[in-house]
Amino acid sequence: MTLQSAASDLELLEAAARDAGALARALMTKPLEVHSKGEAGPVTNIDLAVDALLTEKLLGARPDYGWLSEEAPDDPTRRMGKPRTFMLDPIDGTAALVGKVPQWTISVGLVEGDQAFAGAIYNPMTDEMFTGAIGHGAWLNGRVMQASAVDKIEGARMVGQRSRFSDRRWDKPWPKMDVIERQSIAYRMALVAAGQGDATILFGWKHDWDIAAGAAIIAAAGGVVSDPWGYALELNQLAPHAPGVVAAGANLHPLLIERTSVLPDPRDAT
Repeated sequence: MTLQSAASDLELLEAAARDAGALARALMTKPLEVHSKGEAGPVTNIDLAVDALLTEKLLGARPDYGWLSEEAPDDPTRRMGKPRTFMLDPIDGTAALVGKVPQWTISVGLVEGDQAFAGAIYNPMTDEMFTGAIGHGAWLNGRVMQASAVDKIEGARMVGQRSRFSDRRWDKPWPKMDVIERQSIAYRMALVAAGQGDATILFGWKHDWDIAAGAAIIAAAGGVVSDPWGYALELNQLAPHAPGVVAAGANLHPLLIERTSVLPDPRDAT
């Protein structure tokens, strides 16, 4: 396999995400077909059409790369052991799409070995394109972006759910924060990379397809991404998910880990 440069792979990710966004916007002008995936939530004809387009665009250009998509059955032999693997959620925040709330995104990540390497997260309704690759840089619509330098939890802009920080599970109450609620996990992470949010905390198991792109973009923007106990995320495992995520600017991240590290680790129960 010949690995492409970060710039070449980023160009591919962005172009594919933009094409997928154009398709999604076009399909939204027609009646929506919505089905249930049970606990996994709704899926629409747009999710499936975008998945098909991304499969064609990405694997057509990089047939030797691995593959993991929310809307396709996982075959670990198609991704584990590959030098690079695409990990994508064709529509992250499908409930927002169904509700016509402009907080859904197309999230396309690229993992090198077991580490996030590059990503493109696109909000087609706001035309925000977040891109980045490790050691290469990060951009919002072509403008360089940098993760926050905030070094205090009090007053920080936390992208997440307010209820998570008032929950009685916390022995030590959280300082007052400006909590910004967004439905798409990838969008939350993208806003942290852009410095529009200071941090996001994702509680519980999160699939690699939701977090791979965001983890790469945040790191490329100078932020830090880990599990809630401060350990680096190990992506592309046999079970492709992580036991929660803490993502923030480099100054704020250790202060958040002091608080989240008291949570029970779900890996201890397996």
